[in-house]
Amino acid sequence: MKKLSHIDRDGRPIMVDVSNKKNLYRVAKARGRIKLSTSTVKLIADNRMEKGNVLTVAELAGINAAKRTFELIPLCHPLALTKVGVKAFVGNDDVVVTSEVACVGQTGVEMEALTAVGIALLTVYDMCKAVDKNMIINEVVLLEKHKKNQSK
Repeated sequence: MKKLSHIDRDGRPIMVDVSNKKNLYRVAKARGRIKLSTSTVKLIADNRMEKGNVLTVAELAGINAAKRTFELIPLCHPLALTKVGVKAFVGNDDVVVTSEVACVGQTGVEMEALTAVGIALLTVYDMCKAVDKNMIINEVVLLEKHKKNQSK
């Protein structure tokens, strides 16, 4: 079994020391969806939810969440993100959220990309809970992550 990097030899949690790692350009992309009733999807698409524009608020929440991931997940490093893009769009019976996060740093940004999607989906849930009691958040996945020398 592969050694867990966030556990010391006594089994206690640690934040990984990345001080010897090179600064590289790092990108991660994630996606998730929230299944909604047809009537709720229509309200969102027509921008008629009482709380406001669901897609725009969800995108902003996702961007903010990516920037604060280190405050939410105890062993994540604080990162100087250089890009956070979150897109929310209406499907037939859902809202799909995608994110792309980048930085030049010593550790990856996959947790930030996943956090952006998760919080954006929770924002959709919060904004729609008064009209839809059967929403389901699912399929939150990391689509890709890569790193390369600092030039894009």
